[in-house]
Amino acid sequence: MKYRVEKDTLGEINVPEKKLWGAHTQRSLQNFRIGTEASMPKEIIESFAIIKKAAARSNHKFGILSTNKKQLIEQACDEILAGKLKDHFPLVIWQTGSGTHTNMNCNEVIANRVKQLTENDFQWKNIELHPIDDVNKSQSSNDTFSAAMHIAAYKKLTGSLLPALKELHDTFNRKSEEFNSVVKIGRTHFMDAVPITLGQEFSAYSTQIEKGINALKKTLPDLQELPLGGTAVGTGLNSPVGFDDEIVDKISEETGLPFTKAKNKFALIAGHDAFVQSHSALKQLAVSLLKIVNDLRVMVSGPRAGISELKIPANEAGSSIMPGKVNPTQIEALSMVCTQVIGNDTTISVANSYGHFQLNVFKPVLIANFLESATLLADACNSFNTNCLFGIAPDTEKIKSHVNNSLMLVTPLTPHIGYDKAALIAKYAHTKKCSLKEAAVQLELVTEEQFDKWVKPGEMTSPNVAAKKNK
Repeated sequence: MKYRVEKDTLGEINVPEKKLWGAHTQRSLQNFRIGTEASMPKEIIESFAIIKKAAARSNHKFGILSTNKKQLIEQACDEILAGKLKDHFPLVIWQTGSGTHTNMNCNEVIANRVKQLTENDFQWKNIELHPIDDVNKSQSSNDTFSAAMHIAAYKKLTGSLLPALKELHDTFNRKSEEFNSVVKIGRTHFMDAVPITLGQEFSAYSTQIEKGINALKKTLPDLQELPLGGTAVGTGLNSPVGFDDEIVDKISEETGLPFTKAKNKFALIAGHDAFVQSHSALKQLAVSLLKIVNDLRVMVSGPRAGISELKIPANEAGSSIMPGKVNPTQIEALSMVCTQVIGNDTTISVANSYGHFQLNVFKPVLIANFLESATLLADACNSFNTNCLFGIAPDTEKIKSHVNNSLMLVTPLTPHIGYDKAALIAKYAHTKKCSLKEAAVQLELVTEEQFDKWVKPGEMTSPNVAAKKNK
């Protein structure tokens, strides 16, 4: 490999000749050989390109950056956003806790790309772009990385996760309506309980997801705030008056999203409570989804030796040794994603606590875990929805068999003969392995006619409606 010599305040260092990064990036690359897959998320790099582009436009408006430099920075940023320079961002999240190395990586790539663009073009002759004095003008790593976190998170939630959750919620709603007439046995403590409709059961799942969506949406306003213009500690040193308003407006124009100036820049640089709050909603969703798919996992168990109340699509062979086996693979994948999200919540909580004085120094790991959770949930919900939930169907014969065999159908007899006598019927039926009706008649506690009048599984799922009807 051929190298070129780059310089910084520490001296000279060799950088691969064809790479656009500079000395600061190279030192980070050499000093933090930690892990092999934990690269800085591409969403952060894209957010930095948006910030640098908006900063160039704002600095130009304030008369502290020439038109030529503004245009060149914009061009380089557009190439980053188009994915043309993705091979020039090699850093891992295990670096300085402020994300300075990534900020400098972006500054250096933009400056060196501009050098490439201008070296053989007479139009741009004698223009030299400095990575800090020009690209990083009116900024600090501390406010830009914090802002990049907010931009990346907001875009991921609104552009990816929330749409995926809405699709999942809509499918559960449709299934709830479709299954509303299917009467099945309810279960509490994993034991038989009174009847419920499959539609009612699915309505609970739909509501859990709806509440998770609402919780997540409530966290969005805090993620919309950007601390740009705060520079190192929030005071705005070395940025012109009004820069904060201007750059946030430019970012909103560029993204089409409603970002706002931070009400308190000190708070957003020193801590990231907005991410703790927002990820708490992601954890809520993960916990709800894990409960839901665990229910489905049991209901699809079988097909002959399990509960087998639901049938799922056979997407792939389930076993390398057992022919014809079908496993709930989409359910398992979503379950694993949920456990990862729950674990990420602990990382984010601890990371946010390390905002000593004026700067949180766990920024990279915090945003990496946040984006991983949002990405995994979005992808897993889409996969589960398309490859499993769409095709779920009830096994009506098995469901009816479970209902007819349940001892808890004795419950509506309680108002007529009392709890103790109803319990006696259930125990007798279980011991003698006979039906509830047979037990009730043999014990001479009710007649066949009374049993048929009082024990109606369908009416037990909507007792108030049935009572009005019978009147």
